[in-house]
Amino acid sequence: PAAVSTPQPVSAVNPPAAAAAAMPGVAAAPAAVEAPVLAPGEVPYGLEDVKGKMVPLPDTDGWGIMGLDESLNAHRGHLGYRWDMYKKWRWEIDENEGGLEKFSRGYETYGFTETEEGIWYREWAPAARAASLIGEFNGWNTGSDPMLKNEYGVFEVFLPNNADGSRAIPHNSKVKIHLQTEAGEWVDRIPAWITVATQEPDAIPFDGVYYAPPEHERYQFKHARPPKPENLRIYEAHVGMSNMEPVINSYADFRDNVLPRIKKLGYNAVQLMAIQEHAFYGSFGYHVTNFFACSSRCGTPDELKSMIDEAHRLGLHMIVDIVHSHASNNVIDGINMFDGSEGMYFREGPQGYHWMWDSRCFNYGSWEVVRYLLSNLRWWVDEYKFDGFRFDGVTSMMYTHHGLQYTFTGDYGEYFGMNTDVEAMVYMMLANDMLKGLFPFCTTIAEDVSGMPALCRPVWEGGSGFDYRMNMAVADMWQDMFKDCVPDDNWGMGHICFTMTNTRYGEETVGYAECHDQALVGDKTIAFWLMDAEMYTGMSSLTETTGTVHRGVALHKMIRLLTFALAGKGYLSFMGNEFGHPEWIDFPRADREERGKFIPGNGNSLDKCRRRWDLADADHLRYHYLMDFDRKMMHLDITYGFIKHGHDYISRKDEGDKLVVFEQGDLVFVFNFHPVQSYQDYKVGCNEAGKYYCVFSSDLPSSGGWDNLKEGTEHFADEGGWHDGRPASFQCYAPSRTVAVYAPARLVDAGIVPGWWKDDWEATLPWGADPNPQYAYLLPGNTAASA
Repeated sequence: PAAVSTPQPVSAVNPPAAAAAAMPGVAAAPAAVEAPVLAPGEVPYGLEDVKGKMVPLPDTDGWGIMGLDESLNAHRGHLGYRWDMYKKWRWEIDENEGGLEKFSRGYETYGFTETEEGIWYREWAPAARAASLIGEFNGWNTGSDPMLKNEYGVFEVFLPNNADGSRAIPHNSKVKIHLQTEAGEWVDRIPAWITVATQEPDAIPFDGVYYAPPEHERYQFKHARPPKPENLRIYEAHVGMSNMEPVINSYADFRDNVLPRIKKLGYNAVQLMAIQEHAFYGSFGYHVTNFFACSSRCGTPDELKSMIDEAHRLGLHMIVDIVHSHASNNVIDGINMFDGSEGMYFREGPQGYHWMWDSRCFNYGSWEVVRYLLSNLRWWVDEYKFDGFRFDGVTSMMYTHHGLQYTFTGDYGEYFGMNTDVEAMVYMMLANDMLKGLFPFCTTIAEDVSGMPALCRPVWEGGSGFDYRMNMAVADMWQDMFKDCVPDDNWGMGHICFTMTNTRYGEETVGYAECHDQALVGDKTIAFWLMDAEMYTGMSSLTETTGTVHRGVALHKMIRLLTFALAGKGYLSFMGNEFGHPEWIDFPRADREERGKFIPGNGNSLDKCRRRWDLADADHLRYHYLMDFDRKMMHLDITYGFIKHGHDYISRKDEGDKLVVFEQGDLVFVFNFHPVQSYQDYKVGCNEAGKYYCVFSSDLPSSGGWDNLKEGTEHFADEGGWHDGRPASFQCYAPSRTVAVYAPARLVDAGIVPGWWKDDWEATLPWGADPNPQYAYLLPGNTAASA
């Protein structure tokens, strides 16, 4: 019988809500969003126990996606086959496992589970002949605790409590499973469901660790999950490299020093990389060895829980980078060749090997593999209270060619044919079905470069169920422009805008100008492309700026805001890129030989594997100016909620003037990319007549500008006489390489103004959702009609 662990009690502590301070000269701020009022004994929002909750099987036909994209009708055969396979999986899980909810709790049966009488250990290893549990607790004696194998290939052993009532395996002691393969060889493996794996100093292999601290030492979550953001502003971060010093940072330091920084910048979500345990630090966390273990380099599971709980107190939505597209081929530390067979967790032959990543590819058609992966998702939500997932390598999952040496042209035959891995597509449908059915607050993001149709449509419609896909073409566009050395006056305004907005109708994207990929050694960040070596010599405001730095600072700001406003309903920035971090990322590595080639290392140095926060915090450096701009950019959305707004319209893409003008929500954005030409009384179209204020300028001195384009200026939009397809228009000043944002006076006069216009600009936002007036533009107490 499966041993089911007892849920640990959760402390029902109501997170404090900051009182809104009165702002001189400005109408009262929106009331802080209060945390839910809890009844005695009630757990905070999002921490409820969902055991027993049924995820109903959709009663639809899966053809809902056709209503958004008629081109899919030509592939009804393929899509119908996929839908039938999905329904078959769902029906069989409901019939044989009691539903998705129970099926996704594999960690309560497999691995180590505790009962009052002792400890069960179970492991699926179908090709193994025999097995025994070994560890420090039994002196690594292979004959002390033999395991029995059932007809499903599951080995199990029960270790009763000691005579004094203590556990047979002490907390924090090392364990492994000793297996006899089909060939008769005896091998030692780290348990596949292990929750902690550590590496001793100067040792090469990792060890599994039995992690079961006493009740009073286990972290108890106190704070509710914040509401799921409608306007997702993601700060992509890596805990290990987040310290200013050349060390591997800890969960505790990230909690105390980095989370407050992220909150102050105005981001509302954190996407954490490299949380799943990975033996090779330099893999950036993408060669996972232990799927249920958090990275021990940064601390203990309880320290990670404390970090996530603090993030929730700050109102931050916590997303974890999940790697289910492949696994490390490491046999000693990982799950590759676990029972001695090639095809236990992975496909056999070439389909089970990713030649570019040198890693193994999962068998998504295997019952126990799907149990393992779905339970892994559930584990991170249940145990650590993560709020969502960014699925890595989705393109690799969806196609038998993994997207390697393949150019996607947009022809639908590329998406629905023999190259499509239908089993992987069905797995993703099951994953989203489980997550959204049990945890409505959960956000799922797909890293896909192919443009697979319906990837971000609900499962019941026949889609894959993701909330967003990464708009990867935008970062590639910027990199291509810099690598090809396109002169500024040859930048194509239409090409830039098309790339930003070339997304599938009804499917949301997360836009980004750059992420961690561009920050790695061998590539260049936008700041590095723009300023190169002068980032080391020309960033002090105590010296005269150079043409290179002036151009670089101006374009860095414009590129980020244009991407933020146009490239999706979500936005992502990698840790440090917001202020133009001057150093690339180079993980510690030794000299090595790979495929017959000598690859030099860096002496295992951590010097380039950190973040120089001191540069951003020094107010005389231009890095500080870039950080100031990024913070204002985030807070502009906090005030007006423009990236989630349904109204967006690009009215001008002028190749001669190098201007881009568009509306997002109630705001009008005016970008002048011309390298030398400024424009007086430039006419721009808008959606409504009346007075406008300039509420945002990239030219402020605090953001590294020249103060030629001032905030607070008034502009009057005339009605009638359409301009650029808009019913009204106003005139404005558009200096070279600047961006200005204009808001209707009805908002500004009501006190809906950017945070830096207020006296409490340095104050931390209250707990809870962004206080932007998305659907009720005027603050409580005003009598003017809502827009």
